Amino acid sequence: MARRPLIAGNWKMHKNHLEGVQLTQKLAWALSREDTDAVEVAVCPPFTALRSVGTLIDGDKLPIALGAQDCHPEAQGAYTGEISASMLAKLGVQYVIVGHSERRQYAGEDDELVNRKARAVLGADMRPIVCVGEVLEERESGRTAEVVQGQVRGSLAGLSGDQVAGLVVAYEPVWAIGTGRAATADDAQETIAVIRSTVADLVGQGAADELRIQYGGSVKSSNAEELATKPDVDGALVGGASLDADEFALIVTGSARRAR
Repeated sequence: MARRPLIAGNWKMHKNHLEGVQLTQKLAWALSREDTDAVEVAVCPPFTALRSVGTLIDGDKLPIALGAQDCHPEAQGAYTGEISASMLAKLGVQYVIVGHSERRQYAGEDDELVNRKARAVLGADMRPIVCVGEVLEERESGRTAEVVQGQVRGSLAGLSGDQVAGLVVAYEPVWAIGTGRAATADDAQETIAVIRSTVADLVGQGAADELRIQYGGSVKSSNAEELATKPDVDGALVGGASLDADEFALIVTGSARRAR
């Protein structure tokens, strides 16, 4: 089954709304229609830039999807400083990252909370990008498959096959995020194949075949095209490199070349 790759840029805590507009404009200018036909492109600005970037995308009809970096699992309530999925949906957000390793590490999020957030995103008619991945100690002890399988089962627990088929999973080995040390394309393929097999056990082979699974962790233009050659790798969740429009465009172009 042909799966259209998704290249999503996670800006993290970078770029105010003016800088976000400039970055998105520059990215759009650097991409060809041929590129954006072959792969889907998304940007995930901070909450404060969502409205401005979304207005630009809508007004100029840019072939770029709008994503957010997180949401609260509850629809509303006394949760000072939090943002609900329905609030994001009203801004035209299409994707929401949930369970990013930095949220798991710094905010203490576990699989049960990630599952609740994924359900909230789906309930607001958006698509969650559900992040899973092992830390260096787990990798060195040979526990990568065990850890990732557990995170997949916990984060997707109770979801139907149709729901899982329509979301995105991002495999991001924690030891490769922001370190410049990326997993090899073969490493990424091996673990992502484990994820797809785990999803097949959970909700069936049909949903597993439709599910898009990205790789994330020090993705850059020099390794994006090789990653795109692997049969189970369906795009990338890009961190630091997405803050440079030219570099991010090269990642998209390299992936698109392989997808065509």
